[in-house]
Amino acid sequence: MRIENEYDIETPKLHSIVSVFFTIFLIVILLSVSINLSAQEKVEYLPFGNMDSWAVRYIRESFLLGGNTRILYVIGPRDTIRENKPYPYGKGGSPWGTSNAYAKVMGVEKAANSVMPEKRGNGWCCKLKTTLQTVTAIGIDLKALATGSLFTGRLSDPVGMSGAKDPAKAIDMGMRFTKRPKALMLDYKAYIQESNIMQRANASAKVKSVQGHDEGEIVLFLQHRWEDEEGNIFAYRVGTASEHITGIVSEWQNNYRLPIRYGNISTKKDYKPWESLSTTRFMARNSKGKMVYIQETDYKADATPTHLILQISAGCHEPFTGCAGNIVWVDNIRLVY
Repeated sequence: MRIENEYDIETPKLHSIVSVFFTIFLIVILLSVSINLSAQEKVEYLPFGNMDSWAVRYIRESFLLGGNTRILYVIGPRDTIRENKPYPYGKGGSPWGTSNAYAKVMGVEKAANSVMPEKRGNGWCCKLKTTLQTVTAIGIDLKALATGSLFTGRLSDPVGMSGAKDPAKAIDMGMRFTKRPKALMLDYKAYIQESNIMQRANASAKVKSVQGHDEGEIVLFLQHRWEDEEGNIFAYRVGTASEHITGIVSEWQNNYRLPIRYGNISTKKDYKPWESLSTTRFMARNSKGKMVYIQETDYKADATPTHLILQISAGCHEPFTGCAGNIVWVDNIRLVY
């Protein structure tokens, strides 16, 4: 007759209990890892990046141009600016500038609107449109092509003679920024025409045809800037993200991501010509109050950013050149960390 040891009797139960606890432990660990992974990613809106807040400006154009009152839109705190008063940029912390311009050249005042709000669901989005505008002066019709563009920075207000000839000279490009996001996130859709013929119109009576395909553009540069004693502005390129929109995107691309690549991207397979280091593309206002070109000298992945340039446009070519009718809609502009 075999007498079972009490430990032998309890062994199966002990194994069962250990197995249950081990399973629970694994589940807790897996859940913890999952929670930690999701917690590692944070999404932040750029100020007014939800595109739901707009100011309205009323600009009365000069009698020479007909004396009409035009509406210009500004992304920022809701407000109404009457009768040719400058917009108080910096009010409410809005970092956004647009191609909507109030120009005053030799006493003649003119407004051009190529960026506007458009209803989207219960809120608004930003509509960027390339338009061929006509200005009638002394019985002469002058044509100007304006590409709808949204950017971090400030457009001179009003735009003077030099800015009217070269819009880059009127834009203090970029916003102060010191973080290191891993991606740009936004919602967008687009109507980009297939035509390989563009128009060039620089306030002239004739519209020239130009070979080429115009495309929507998204460009993000993280820069580390400094200024020398003479007021020249230099920069290292810290991070880069960009994309061209080449055709019709009829449905909203929600939560669309563009990864930010740090350091020297010129040797990468996905490197694009418009991402090159630039000394003539963007300008900024130096400490002396003068507009100068931002001279990018090198890539520097480990440098701390000082400025963020983000530009979204309905076209990708030089000023006054593009395809009238191209449109890019954008909403919910965020950064992913």
